[in-house]
Amino acid sequence: MNFKKMLILIGLLIVVGAVLAACGGNQTTEPATAVTEAPVAPVPDTPYLAEWQGSGHADVASEPFRHWDGEDPAEVPTFCAKCHSTAGYQDFLGVDGSEAGKVDAAVAAADAQGVQCAACHNVGTISKTTVTFPSGVTITAGDDVRCMECHQGRESKVSVDAQIEKFGATDVDAVVAPIKDDQGNDVFFGFRNVHYYAAAATLYGGLTQGGYQYEGMTYDAKNTHVEGYDSCTGCHDPHTLEVKVEQCAFCHEDVAAVEDLKDIRMISSANDYDGDGDVEEGMFYEIEGLQTVLYAEIQKYAADKAGAALVYDSAAYPYFFVDTNTNGAVDEGEAVFPNAYSAWTPRLLKAAYNYQVSLKDPGAFAHGNKYIVQLLVDSVADLGGDTSKLAREDAGHFAGNTEAFRHWDGEEEGNGIVPFGCVKCHTATGLPTYIQDGGTTVVTGSGSTAITGLSPMPASNGLLCSTCHNEEAWPERYVTASVIFPSGKTVSFGGKDADGKFVADDSNLCLQCHQGRESTTSMNNALRGKDLDAVDPGVRFKNIHYFAAGATIFGGDVLGAYQYEGKEYVGQNMHADEAGKLNKCADCHDVHALEPKVESCETCHDTTDPTAIRESDVDYDGDGDVTEGIKGEVDTLAEALYAELQAYTTANGGVVSYDPAAYPYFFGADGKGYATWTPRSVKAAFNYQYVLKDTGAFVHNPKYVIQILIDSIEDLGGNVSGYTRP
Repeated sequence: MNFKKMLILIGLLIVVGAVLAACGGNQTTEPATAVTEAPVAPVPDTPYLAEWQGSGHADVASEPFRHWDGEDPAEVPTFCAKCHSTAGYQDFLGVDGSEAGKVDAAVAAADAQGVQCAACHNVGTISKTTVTFPSGVTITAGDDVRCMECHQGRESKVSVDAQIEKFGATDVDAVVAPIKDDQGNDVFFGFRNVHYYAAAATLYGGLTQGGYQYEGMTYDAKNTHVEGYDSCTGCHDPHTLEVKVEQCAFCHEDVAAVEDLKDIRMISSANDYDGDGDVEEGMFYEIEGLQTVLYAEIQKYAADKAGAALVYDSAAYPYFFVDTNTNGAVDEGEAVFPNAYSAWTPRLLKAAYNYQVSLKDPGAFAHGNKYIVQLLVDSVADLGGDTSKLAREDAGHFAGNTEAFRHWDGEEEGNGIVPFGCVKCHTATGLPTYIQDGGTTVVTGSGSTAITGLSPMPASNGLLCSTCHNEEAWPERYVTASVIFPSGKTVSFGGKDADGKFVADDSNLCLQCHQGRESTTSMNNALRGKDLDAVDPGVRFKNIHYFAAGATIFGGDVLGAYQYEGKEYVGQNMHADEAGKLNKCADCHDVHALEPKVESCETCHDTTDPTAIRESDVDYDGDGDVTEGIKGEVDTLAEALYAELQAYTTANGGVVSYDPAAYPYFFGADGKGYATWTPRSVKAAFNYQYVLKDTGAFVHNPKYVIQILIDSIEDLGGNVSGYTRP
């Protein structure tokens, strides 16, 4: 034990001694003259005793501690004692000399005297930093694991699936019949209750699988909120258990009491999750609306598919009951154990479990609201409900459930590590670290791009406000004078001043990530000295990466796409020549919702549909249609390039196909990644991918993308006489 921990241990032993003394009142110790002639100082009052006495942990007369008084024997069983008695928690920790990690003995009901100081302040909690959830996932979280051991729930996706498997319930819509146990007794397929105040399961979301997570769907991870307020004790007083409401008011207006927290809705929550048309209400009410939708769907499914009407009572075990008069409401005599609902199908169980999960953590709207939203929407969908008006996830920057942020999960205790080359754009802290530490993008001798000034970081649950806003000068955004692209070219939306120095602009922050990962430069470096039409095993497809809108906007100025030698390319697309006329990221996109400001298009184009806009009567794609939107011109040319690429590869003894959703995108006849590239074909493939991966390319710089498409077709030997190159 190091010196620091020894001091902590000594201090805790003093606290425990004080607690024991306090149990008998505030006493003073008589002078021990045999040891010293000076009188011994009085034992101090127990720290935080008054705060604890007013908390739920000290409410020894409440149901969580008195539930077993009338049982025979009157004792808290081992599977409950960890959280419902101090002795049980100490047993679980092993501080009583027993094996750690389990409760060995029941606790007499009379001894269930709340969660006392000694439950959390003892030698077993000093070094405790991990907690294992019912799903089997272990989380590292420091001191907060003391809270999380009990506020994690009792069930998970894993246990729900285990019950379904145990009963052999392969038909998800069939009512599951009882099975026999080893003694020949009937075992019923019943409801599984997550238990109460499972705040930690909500907080950690998809990482710990506290809710029922449907196959094929992805879920938000830990709700990181903001630094310092993303943990149990960061938001709650550890002794009173009350929310630190006064600190919420630092950022959230009109918050003076706990009830006001229900009205909070962060700017990242731009969607109408419950479909009621209100995007101003707090997240509590969005979840409440979804609960109403799900409950209606549960009742409909129960009556129509399971064959028995159902009602729910949050205060009566086991919560779901037969609706004997089929009126949809809980009537007298219905919410009793003998009337417990039993017509469970696997599909109904999953949805009912999630409904209960959403209700039994009353702070779910703060702990992990997006995770709960996802569970509720998915449950409605699985039951066959209409989700067309519901929203499941946030705008891309805040969609913590998406591949952009979840790609690295599972590599380290449920929360993977993002490599240094990806952290700038795929973690909440990567970009500010990159800016503050003077990081830069460089092109290596091998032709790849590299990021300096960054190290691997834990995966994030989307971006945070502090990703773009400098916390030290809140709410100012980080100042970025210029941005270096993968080609090595440097640009700025602010242009240059009279002295030739780059001028900072807020939209430069967008360029830091929306610039792609490759360029003409990296392609040329990788292909230098190779025969253009010779199949070369050393030639590999290079992926521009996704949403390289900044590279498209600046076009030939930054060489984002593959630009052929001897050809001229347009540079930055000045959408309108006059200053301030929708030429920057923030001019055209809502910086939080990310959606294009289509209403601005109507000012000049008489439409709010960008795909219908064109500013020229030139028939670029040669199809004779000069009224279609410029997107139509780009799409036709992209299709022509793909056809030409396939023809070229076939002529060179290969067969290539493309799948935009599957890495490495181009595949051979064997279904594996295409490997018979020539330098010529890989250039064309790079440009084809480039255009498809910037979904707004037709707006960002249509002339540039038309140029690279036509040039790619021509380089492959295609006939471009019918096209018009800008």
